[in-house]
Amino acid sequence: MSSILKIDWATHDAAVFACTNWHYSKCIPKSKLVKVGVWEDDRFIGVVIFSYGATPHLMSPFGMQMHEGCELTRIALTKHVTPVSRILSIALRFLKRSNPGLRLVVSYADLDQFHHGGIYQATNWLYVGVSNQGGRSAFIVNGKKIHPRVIGLKGGTQSLEWVRKNLDPKATEFRTNGKHKYLFPLDEDMRKRLTPLRKPYPKRAGSIVADAPAIHAGEGGAEPTPALHTL
Repeated sequence: MSSILKIDWATHDAAVFACTNWHYSKCIPKSKLVKVGVWEDDRFIGVVIFSYGATPHLMSPFGMQMHEGCELTRIALTKHVTPVSRILSIALRFLKRSNPGLRLVVSYADLDQFHHGGIYQATNWLYVGVSNQGGRSAFIVNGKKIHPRVIGLKGGTQSLEWVRKNLDPKATEFRTNGKHKYLFPLDEDMRKRLTPLRKPYPKRAGSIVADAPAIHAGEGGAEPTPALHTL
């Protein structure tokens, strides 16, 4: 079964709708965003979102300035026919064409969500290892995960002592298994420069085809913005 795939900019409302309904995080990133919308047969099926990410030092390990790179922070899709690898490949070309000074995209596969990065492997990203393994990523407060930044906004010191004293005496720290880190160079010079960092791809447990047409929870929504580009 084939379909006509269309890519164009998505509105903020469309991106919020897709992330809230079709992504496990149930939220949209807070930083400056590049929101790429995806349509099949004129039906809105989701977004691919790029941003500066959670840290201003995203590009520092590669000797680059912040404006030279970005992070792929969301692929939020409902049921669709097109393989995710094709959607992501076209979104990356769309990003590059619209931002000629951009040279590198970084993304992560969350081990705590049992992700291994199959979609990045299918689209030839460079795998460079696991980041933040064993680090504190959240507090468990009254049975819910709370990011340390939220504690800071409440006037806290982001310490377990403060959280137990002020929010929940039984609070605990959540230690992350880390995230697989992937790089996608947007030009050949950058790829040659970063290829020496490449490590063997991690494997996913079990026998699962990584690049099958994905089936995500939820139904296709109304079309919040028109699609102009047919690819």
